[in-house]
Amino acid sequence: MLYRDHAVSGGVHPGCVYQFSPDIDVGAGPAGAGSACIMGVNLALIRFIYPQHTIGKGIALNSFALGLGVACGPSIGSAVLALASWRWIYLINLPLDLIALTLALTSLPKTPLSEQRLDLKAIALSALALTLTVIGLDALVHGGGISAMGLTALGLICGVMLVRREKFSQFRIVPTDILPIPRIFVAFICGNLVYIASNLFIIALPFTLEAVFNRSPSEVGLLITPWALSISIMSFVIGKWTDRLPAAQICAFGLFLMGSAFLLLWLLPESASNFSIAWRVAIGGCGFGLFHPPNNRVLMVATPQGREGGASGLVSVERLGGQTMGALCVAAIFRLSGHETTICLLAASVIAFAGSILSLGREYLISLGERTRSA
Repeated sequence: MLYRDHAVSGGVHPGCVYQFSPDIDVGAGPAGAGSACIMGVNLALIRFIYPQHTIGKGIALNSFALGLGVACGPSIGSAVLALASWRWIYLINLPLDLIALTLALTSLPKTPLSEQRLDLKAIALSALALTLTVIGLDALVHGGGISAMGLTALGLICGVMLVRREKFSQFRIVPTDILPIPRIFVAFICGNLVYIASNLFIIALPFTLEAVFNRSPSEVGLLITPWALSISIMSFVIGKWTDRLPAAQICAFGLFLMGSAFLLLWLLPESASNFSIAWRVAIGGCGFGLFHPPNNRVLMVATPQGREGGASGLVSVERLGGQTMGALCVAAIFRLSGHETTICLLAASVIAFAGSILSLGREYLISLGERTRSA
């Protein structure tokens, strides 16, 4: 439900009211903070709710809910706009959020609490490191000069200071204690590559559909919808198999499907039909939905007891970091190529295939990492 109501406002907002408004911008801050709180701990909650032998099923159901919310949100938002003013895009979320809050308070398990006090300095350093680095890199790919490099350097310095501060801390904001675990590290890198590839695809696709295939905005919306729907459907289908089949092979096949779909889209002629585009987009979504439940299961199962929150946060970093890098890659490609949008599809395909190869060699890389750590 939370996925759906946030998708209602988030899915429509850029297209209908993209003007500077202090009221909207002030309201968006708490909404973003609330979403971060939810997304940062949802996988940790799944580990407490499901027995270890069915964690994969829980993660798959979570991905199903996410995909369904993303798929339905823009359509619900459009229906709301047809009947009422744009303010109802936000107001409709209030009863949905209250229902979700009630369900959370009455149904979610009580998890163990840490007695460690919050390290406010580490929190500030983490926020500064991420914010300054992303803003600086974004300015660089848009042609920024000394100021952009300065912001990026300041962000990296804050990141180094944060890692040094937490080096001997038992409870770390940045989970550098669990990231070096080979099984977790490989899953993190694979997941990061998936999000880079998917964002290269999903950001560039509307421009490609309009500029190359001459589709109208309404057609663009319909042709993108199979991506979210197929993610949701495939996440549901793979749920009962996630805990039984080898993650390396499932993830590799999912990435192969993604790479193939992006490559087939890149090869399409300008006269391609809507059906030819839609089924390729759907195949890409199936690959995305096939990849995440087993990959996230590997990461959560390999996490030591008591560090579930850190692992769940690591998945959020994997997602947001990959999405940010994908968006920056799109901006860089547009700037260097003169808005040749199809290059993004080719780049997404290459990255997805690279991730597929990495996942196929997952067990070898894990054993190599474990030997290195024990040496």
